[in-house]
Amino acid sequence: MNFLRPLALTSALTFAMALPGTALDLTSMTDDERNAFRDEIRAYLLDNPEVLMEAIGVLEQRQAEAQDAMDADLVKVNADALFNDGFSHVSGNPDGDITIVEFVDYQCGYCRKSYDVLQELLEKDTGVRLILKEFPILSEASMLSARFAISGQLLAGEDAYAKLHDALITLRGPVTTESLIALGDELGLDGQAIADGMDAPEVDRVLAENRALGQRLQITGTPAFVMHDTMARGYMPLEQMEQIIAEKREDS
Repeated sequence: MNFLRPLALTSALTFAMALPGTALDLTSMTDDERNAFRDEIRAYLLDNPEVLMEAIGVLEQRQAEAQDAMDADLVKVNADALFNDGFSHVSGNPDGDITIVEFVDYQCGYCRKSYDVLQELLEKDTGVRLILKEFPILSEASMLSARFAISGQLLAGEDAYAKLHDALITLRGPVTTESLIALGDELGLDGQAIADGMDAPEVDRVLAENRALGQRLQITGTPAFVMHDTMARGYMPLEQMEQIIAEKREDS
């Protein structure tokens, strides 16, 4: 490495910082001074590329911190719609000290993986309250499934919804109104009655409110989670969820 280069760069930076504020963009330098300054910066970075990686790391950290702060504000502003909307299904411990909200699409492969993780989490941690938000965005089959689940909830209550949710998130094969009716019947519910209620105004309202909430939270994919005041977009393994929960408990 040429040890004169850092010295020259330092001198150039010192010179630039000594300029008036309006000249920090190098516009007050002569062409020769500006070219020399640029050459020294380029030479130093080529000799020390790790500096670029360090700078990128700092930038990414700052961006992540800014995103976390913005997410926390979004959760705070939308807390009632997230945690107390009066219609979203609640499982786990209704009085748990940690609340997880999941935006779910039944046709989403990662939502299905998350279902297994959440079931294990609820079995291990009796202090978790899980709120499910129907958020069908992938396909017509997603919308049909969500409408069927909400209609079943409205018609037959929370236990019926829980059965439907468990069945729909693990369902394989084509999703049609007929297949959903058959599924409802298999679960001991009135599949035809549930199907008849799929287009009810209340079903439309629930879906519209969930969609609007997701837009306000800048959710564009599933699964998406809100864990206390933290948002997590995408699939998370059990260990990551447990780590976030432990941190929230320590902070509270």
